[in-house]
Amino acid sequence: MNEPIRRAAPAVALVLLAAAGTFALTMGARQSMGLFLGPINSATGLGIASISLAFAFGQLWWGLTQPFAGMVADRIGAGRVLLAGVLLVALGTALIPFMTSTPGLVLAIGVLAAGGAGMAGPSVLMSATMRLVPGEKRGLATGIVNAGGSFGQFVFAPIAQGITAVAGWAASLQSLALITLLALPAAWVLRGSHATAAGAAAKPLSTREAIRQAFADRSYRLLAAGFFVCGFHVAFLATHLPGVVASCQLPPAVGAWALAVIGLFNIVGSFAMGWAVGRWRMKSLLSLVYATRAVAVLAFVLAPKTEAVVLLFAAVMGLTFLSTVPPTAGLVAKFFGPANMATLFGFVMLAHQVGGFLGAYFGGKVFEATGNYDAMWIADILLAAAAALVHLPIREKALPPRSVVPA
Repeated sequence: MNEPIRRAAPAVALVLLAAAGTFALTMGARQSMGLFLGPINSATGLGIASISLAFAFGQLWWGLTQPFAGMVADRIGAGRVLLAGVLLVALGTALIPFMTSTPGLVLAIGVLAAGGAGMAGPSVLMSATMRLVPGEKRGLATGIVNAGGSFGQFVFAPIAQGITAVAGWAASLQSLALITLLALPAAWVLRGSHATAAGAAAKPLSTREAIRQAFADRSYRLLAAGFFVCGFHVAFLATHLPGVVASCQLPPAVGAWALAVIGLFNIVGSFAMGWAVGRWRMKSLLSLVYATRAVAVLAFVLAPKTEAVVLLFAAVMGLTFLSTVPPTAGLVAKFFGPANMATLFGFVMLAHQVGGFLGAYFGGKVFEATGNYDAMWIADILLAAAAALVHLPIREKALPPRSVVPA
């Protein structure tokens, strides 16, 4: 190893630790919220559908904040955006036990906690990582950051369930809020902007021009459509998997461990995908992930609902849960370069969260109307098959240069 690489290694490691740690804390808090749907309903009597609306709005708002947070981060740096985001996640999570109406829950869960998580979410974290990590390490780096979110889910779900069993669900939420504040030092490590990194010799595209070029590209639109399906799957499982477990008359702890298993196996899936994106076509990897989801859901629907089956299903879904993020972010960067990465990936994340809104909200509506989740599982299978097909026409090779910004 030569001297420059040896000196750079600790800096790269610090960047990855900061980004992956932030994602672990914010995603861990968000993805554990499904554990509290039942207790919130018991405490407020608002009904599953009304509470699901707050969770669904959180999915949508998490997506809506990301392109705008990305625009700010691309111009003034990621540090201040991350700082504000982490504080909002902690505030919103701590306020949830005090909300006894649907608008109050929408404010705490949907606006504050989810909005903060969007500001400290993948569009800003992935773009900051790509700016600070050498180009040849970006694929693996995005996998590591993505694995951080999975590790947070793996750790947070059992912690939340354990605190709930000992001290109650309100104390559990407020404990999660305090733990989230551990992400604050990462804002300093990840400070800086792509506009600054582009240098004086290369003038980046304006935000408006970058957005116009991206939406004019068919491959970018297809990528966003596929990510819409990913959001539908992820939000439905994160919000309603504990409810699925309860409807199968299994112990509540199985729901918490199922969420934890998803997080654990997503760590494996994220690392594997981060390694794979440098070796195979990213659009083919995405098609494989969605096809795997379709088969896994179909097998789960047909299988007897035992604890072992639920945990095995969670493991398979965990391998594909957020492994879509590294190749999706990689394709955006490959198409348009890093200068407006946070903005353009933010809009793809918005499509993801529109799907998330529908997955979380319709999950509650379908259960309230029918007493089961059968229609949602059918929708999951059909959407996964469609997503596997929609990635095939994507043009993976780098697009012709349309600006003076170096890739």
